[in-house]
Amino acid sequence: MNDLVNAINGIVWSPALIALCLGAGLYFSVRSRFLQLRHLREMVRLMMEGKSSAEGVSSFQALAMTLAGRVGTGNIAGVATAITFGGPGAVFWMWAVAFLGASSAFVESTLGQVYKEQIHREFRGGPAFYIEKGLGMKWYAWIFAVVTVFATGVLLPGVQANSIAEGLRNATGIDANVTAALLAIALGFIIFGGVKRIAHFAEIVVPFMALAYIIVACVIIFLNWQQLPGVLSLIFSSAFGLDAGFGAIVGMAIQWGVKRGVYSNEAGQGTGPHASSAAEVSHPAKQGLVQGFSVYIDTLFVCSATAFMLLITGQYNVEGPDGTAIHTGVHGVASGPGYVQTALENVMPGFGSLFVALALLFFAFTTIVAYYYIAETNIAYINRTVHRPWMTLVLKVCMIGATVYGSVKTADVAWALGDLGVGLMAWLNIAAILLLRNVAFKCLRDYEAQRAAGKDPEFDPAALGIERADYWVKRAAGRRQQDTETVAAKV
Repeated sequence: MNDLVNAINGIVWSPALIALCLGAGLYFSVRSRFLQLRHLREMVRLMMEGKSSAEGVSSFQALAMTLAGRVGTGNIAGVATAITFGGPGAVFWMWAVAFLGASSAFVESTLGQVYKEQIHREFRGGPAFYIEKGLGMKWYAWIFAVVTVFATGVLLPGVQANSIAEGLRNATGIDANVTAALLAIALGFIIFGGVKRIAHFAEIVVPFMALAYIIVACVIIFLNWQQLPGVLSLIFSSAFGLDAGFGAIVGMAIQWGVKRGVYSNEAGQGTGPHASSAAEVSHPAKQGLVQGFSVYIDTLFVCSATAFMLLITGQYNVEGPDGTAIHTGVHGVASGPGYVQTALENVMPGFGSLFVALALLFFAFTTIVAYYYIAETNIAYINRTVHRPWMTLVLKVCMIGATVYGSVKTADVAWALGDLGVGLMAWLNIAAILLLRNVAFKCLRDYEAQRAAGKDPEFDPAALGIERADYWVKRAAGRRQQDTETVAAKV
């Protein structure tokens, strides 16, 4: 089983996908004149703007839902794995993917907003919607929807659950079967409550846990600040093959840095647009900019926190492609969360291991919840045509089953299946957003022009020549009708 999955992963995660992820991010960055830098202040401002409505959630709730999906086990176990197989240089390539990926996140989330729909009085959107409406390729949209339901509903939850179980077992000795049962109960309570319960849960848990994790990392860095310049030098030299010890695996540094970067921040993968489409905003570019900033939070803050904790304490291993040890800082600990727990435990005895276990519990559990929302949105897309309401119940049962299975299964199988799901979604989505790039950049120019004129931007797709943005057409017509009535009342 594991050999088969690894063989398929070798095809999906070929150098072509790595080139596609980096190339698309670079192209979007240049085309937008590096919006991820120019609009950094605007990203922060928009993050707290807007309110929820009966149909949609607020910008911050949508951000929290997206971060629930982005900030997960990839930020802890994934970073440790990247360093194990790619060396310290993999961290630099994770940063590169985040910087370039912020523009990809803007494009895909803006498109999600442009082509979103109201289904059962809730906003729904994502790649399946913009592929069908923007490209007019329903068959392609269906392929993405089916792949995404399978990836987020079956393959990916096991990765998160496995890390939770491993982290709790390392810290407290709790049996994986007990963890599986508790996760199943908690997950059932959340996902049977609907999108509003998911949004409120993410809004409370994600910011608190991410901030606590970053604070602990800052404390460790402060206690070992003398090593910080050497760690930074090691990261950059290893990234470009200049370090004597890690120079031979520079290719692996790029591969694992990009792979874990895409897995962690999910920019271009197609998961972010699902939650961002649920936001109540006046212009699609608003949520696009907010989602661009979410990539920074995920990788530049949370992933970097893990990387610095490992490297600055020396608690990491590096293996060559043939399995030979290049650097051994931790003995008897498998690649994954155990590295991070060991690093914190050495610096903060009696606290470090448990803290990482709790961080994994909250990060990974919120990610599982986000995966459910993504899968459910694609079920909603499919049900627009086939009308099979029972599919949602089947999804919930499968999601809980996948979580239980992942909790008790070996980490290698879980990660391999997760990588497969991420890779397939990335191939399908990046191709789509490259084809639809002009729509996103029209929105960006329109937003910038209205802001320059001192307006709070409002979106009118007809004025920009954008077709099949049905929700926004109705909204613009309603706004014009309201303006006409206001003028008539004054006269």
